[in-house]
Amino acid sequence: MSKSNSVQKVFASNHSVEYTSFQSLEDTSKLYAITKRTMDIVGAIIGLILTSPLFFIISIFYLFGDSKGPIFFKQIRVGKNGKKFYIYKFRSMLVKAEEKLKADKELYQKYVENNYKLEPHEDPRITNLGRFLRKTSLDEIPQLINVLKGEMSLVGPRPVVVEELREYGNRVDEFLSVKPGMTGYWAVSGRSDVDYPERVNLELYYVYNQSLLFDIKIIIKTFLIVLLKKGAY
Repeated sequence: MSKSNSVQKVFASNHSVEYTSFQSLEDTSKLYAITKRTMDIVGAIIGLILTSPLFFIISIFYLFGDSKGPIFFKQIRVGKNGKKFYIYKFRSMLVKAEEKLKADKELYQKYVENNYKLEPHEDPRITNLGRFLRKTSLDEIPQLINVLKGEMSLVGPRPVVVEELREYGNRVDEFLSVKPGMTGYWAVSGRSDVDYPERVNLELYYVYNQSLLFDIKIIIKTFLIVLLKKGAY
């Protein structure tokens, strides 16, 4: 792995984060890059085929109740080399989620002070269906589309919103040197139970130690965690 001297910028709201281009294993090893991309394509296609019945069944629940409305939630996230893309998830919140949260000033203040998070049982934005989808991680399934499009990988650091890049400070170049993943080292090391700044170290550990064997280990551990329903909110 090596660094070049070229300087790039990622804009976070009204602020810009400068970083030098850091070359990860994805950039320095064509064999790894080709093999990883092949695994992503094959894995995404198989995953979409196997979960297609779930897409149909879950979509039915968006026809009524507090979940009524759009099936998918999409949000801009930052990918490899700072390229922005829309991440896809099954919608787990109310259509006017932010208005619902801000209506309770005391709860909103707690939300801000708690690093923009609330416990599932006290978050008024999450629907009954959404709680189930999050607990089982089924809300993440549509990201297989992002993987197939090449915006994400099966394994990598979890994609963040622009504002979160400031958490990585002068190491943001390293974080953005690899494709974000559906799962990753942070995701299998506690996920929602591990917040910043510890999360930074876990995400970057993957960047520094990329290998096919490491990817496979993370995928296997992910399946075990999903089955045990650990670390997902």
